[in-house]
Amino acid sequence: MLNQEQVDQYQQNGYTVVPDFLSPNEVAGLLDAIEQIVLGSTLAEHDKDRLEMEPNQPPDGTYVRRIYEPCSHYPLFNDLSEAGKLLDSAEQLLGSDLVYHYSKINMKPAEIGSVVEWHQDLSYYPLTNRDSLAVLFYLDDTSQENGCLKLLPGRQQGPLLGHAREGYFQGKITEEVDASDAVFAEGAAGTAIFMNSMTPHASTTNQSTRPRRTLILSYRAADAFPIYYGEQTHRVESYVRLVRGSLSSTARFTMSQFPIPQFKRKIASLYELQESSRERETT
Repeated sequence: MLNQEQVDQYQQNGYTVVPDFLSPNEVAGLLDAIEQIVLGSTLAEHDKDRLEMEPNQPPDGTYVRRIYEPCSHYPLFNDLSEAGKLLDSAEQLLGSDLVYHYSKINMKPAEIGSVVEWHQDLSYYPLTNRDSLAVLFYLDDTSQENGCLKLLPGRQQGPLLGHAREGYFQGKITEEVDASDAVFAEGAAGTAIFMNSMTPHASTTNQSTRPRRTLILSYRAADAFPIYYGEQTHRVESYVRLVRGSLSSTARFTMSQFPIPQFKRKIASLYELQESSRERETT
């Protein structure tokens, strides 16, 4: 569980960093599982439903950018998503009725890992309230050099920042961002970061010779229901499951309005959407 200082930091800053949340043995087991998942995958030949490859490599390149939904497809990750210690911590921040929302593994390979621009997670999946968070587990020692998470503390209380241009969702903040107070969340393998879904965050490319693999799980309060916005809603909601407490028969609303993302075309991931936005900016 989180200590009171960590709970207070989450409430005040929109995140808290918890060292040694996973043991070295747990980290090693997850890394072994990842190696098996990506084994034999290349840019030309891979399971597009479960993997996303780094684009700037030859057809036989093996750099994986993201593993989709590991906590739904692979038993070891599923077990972690329902582990008592993790759910106890999420309950401290979201309440006793918890829904598992989604998971992914951002691989950020050595000397190539893709950049992630400033964004707020809730912009991607509007809910009736803000009681939603992500837990990011560093599976490698992580520093600024290999692309650690960057966060803007205390911004989770304000309105959602603009993520659209010409009416279409860009997957990134499109207004000017004051990042003068940005915090670099460095940490050893096994570190967990509990991050509010409204906290602006980003990461740079991996400029080191070390990978930066990060497992991300999202949870929300059971009375935080999705606001329908088309096909993307079905995609995001397809793996949702109750993990603690009871399902809610009532949606709790805490916002009078919230921007709904409008997509110009079907996209596979945040990476693809942000890359497409950058290309339009330079043409």
